[in-house]
Amino acid sequence: MTTLTWDHVHLRTINPEAMAEWFEKMLGAEVLRSTQEGKPRIDLKLGGANIFIAPVTAGDGVNAAPTIPYRGLDHFGLAVTGIDAIAAELKKKGVEFTKEPTTVRPGVRICFIKAPEGVSIELLDRSGN
Repeated sequence: MTTLTWDHVHLRTINPEAMAEWFEKMLGAEVLRSTQEGKPRIDLKLGGANIFIAPVTAGDGVNAAPTIPYRGLDHFGLAVTGIDAIAAELKKKGVEFTKEPTTVRPGVRICFIKAPEGVSIELLDRSGN
């Protein structure tokens, strides 16, 4: 069986600053601000895990948050090595892909698979292959 490790949790919000502030204040997350493709980016470190916060604006085509309690989440990411071989293995098992393996930037390949209850899982290969 392939060894999987956690990579990140990805949250979408209309107010990234408020989201980051809540995680920092309530849970002690470390807030990391940077720029990606000329736009501000906010990431968090919490318990050794990465939390990426993505802004949502009108017209993005993102559905409103469901009423709590609800099932599922946007997605979580798992770090892997050898994504193409892993994808082939998962396809043999009947796993549904919502995004085939693709290179998103030099050294990083990703794909998305669909888990039960609509949970989306991103597999990331940062090994540069």
